[in-house]
Amino acid sequence: MNVAIVKYNAGNIGSVENAVRRLGIEPTVTDVPELICGADRVIFPGQGEARSTMAYLKAHRLDEVIVGLKQPVLGICIGMQLLCRHSEEQDTDCLGVFDAEVKRFVPKVHEDKVPQMGWNTIEDLKSPLFAGLGKSVADAEGTMMANGGKGGGKPDFVYFVHSYYVPLCDATIATTNYIQPYSSALHKGNFYATQFHPEKSGTVGERILKNFIELV
Repeated sequence: MNVAIVKYNAGNIGSVENAVRRLGIEPTVTDVPELICGADRVIFPGQGEARSTMAYLKAHRLDEVIVGLKQPVLGICIGMQLLCRHSEEQDTDCLGVFDAEVKRFVPKVHEDKVPQMGWNTIEDLKSPLFAGLGKSVADAEGTMMANGGKGGGKPDFVYFVHSYYVPLCDATIATTNYIQPYSSALHKGNFYATQFHPEKSGTVGERILKNFIELV
């Protein structure tokens, strides 16, 4: 399995690289279009700010490369936001894979802190990306596919760090509630994305990355 991690001016790429290695795969961290296009799986991760990141992608033609990919792609955190149509962060036009606008959290009460930083649940799971979650992995391996990719049972906790969010939309495959319900994961065609960091989310995140690698 050839896994490419898109290299660009974003933080946190190293932790994704290490998470893939823990699955027994040596990933290629690269900004070379031929290597990205030729990979079996592509991960588009990172932490950063929308406008400067989009400017970097365009300057290196990575925007064209990413939207043209045909194999399974996983966007993580800013990677998910940049796959959307537009972000309120510095009024930035993004890649447009998902027809959604990224919005900034607006606190409603004093206790609401922005950014959301820490562990929260993912619920309403609707994709094979989450196979084995919502109940014990041993019980759920085949059950989730039999249920049309829908999870069940107890919610799973994952790790978030973000000030912007994607509202619920047609592409939503997981929801999280912080200030209001929002999309914690998206799916359209060969593109998957998570607002949370699976590489920092313990066994739950490891399972999600494994599911992505094994997508048929």
